[in-house]
Amino acid sequence: MRVSSEDFQVDEVLGFEPDGDGEHLLVHARKQDTNTQWLAGQLARYADLPARDVSYAGLKDRYAITSQWFSLRMAGKPEPDWSEWDLEKTELLGIYRHRRKLRRGALRGNRFRILLRSIQADRTLLEDRLERMKSEGMPNYFGEQRFGHGYQNLRSFSDLFRDGRRRIDRQRRGLYISAVRSQLFNEVLAQRIRQQSWANALPGDYFILDGRRAGFTDDPEDDRLTERCRQQEIHPSGPLHGRGSMKVEGEVACLEQELLQPFESWRLGLEQLGLEQERRPLRVKLDSLQWQFEAEDVLTLTFTLPAGAFATVLLRELMDVSSPATN
Repeated sequence: MRVSSEDFQVDEVLGFEPDGDGEHLLVHARKQDTNTQWLAGQLARYADLPARDVSYAGLKDRYAITSQWFSLRMAGKPEPDWSEWDLEKTELLGIYRHRRKLRRGALRGNRFRILLRSIQADRTLLEDRLERMKSEGMPNYFGEQRFGHGYQNLRSFSDLFRDGRRRIDRQRRGLYISAVRSQLFNEVLAQRIRQQSWANALPGDYFILDGRRAGFTDDPEDDRLTERCRQQEIHPSGPLHGRGSMKVEGEVACLEQELLQPFESWRLGLEQLGLEQERRPLRVKLDSLQWQFEAEDVLTLTFTLPAGAFATVLLRELMDVSSPATN
């Protein structure tokens, strides 16, 4: 993938409409071969704002064509003349007033269009896999990019607790914490896959409603849960570790406690840092997945993923993929 940046295209889906008034500007921008943080800095400079007054919902790939949203807190400042914006490889698609700051994760999801070249595969087998993923969903693993080069973010987690350590900036601190929570989740998901239960209801599961953050604990008296799970109306979940109740019971609670026991120091560290227990779906629904062979060895995939799900995980479930831009 990514023989050229045009091969990997991503568009953010906000999930809400701008208010039309307020002290914030929502800026919808398209960028190519540019990282999110750099573009945020350019927007701050153009609007004569401190960097802290420019926010975004999520990071987007650099070696790609992506569209995403930024919010700028103007707070009485004059709005710049956006018609003069001429930054190379960027385009402003729209400017809207809004009452609230755009916060991390405040997205419904992302739309992807990915072109894969030089495929060496049995086409029938590949299309069978695509059909199965469209009907059954995909494992909701955190992708490798969450862990840093050589999994350095996991190794650096202990830096947060060393006496006499240098001050760790907020961004790196968040990366280390997120990496450890992600790895613990991936451990549980991998075990549920080995047990062939990642897409099925187990006694004591905590279920999350598809497309929502709300969830509920298994009810032994509700005989509809198995069918609702099969229809992907609800999904079994895994832990994002922190303080408080695990929210699961019975068989699932025993499974998670036993599996994560070797990671006790990580778990205690997350609790010490004040993280609260959360849950994440083990599965992602893929009913939007479409594909087309542009040539015998060229495949285009289009799909929408909810916020927090990884396109690289979908690709990994299909085939071994390499990127000439980074290899």
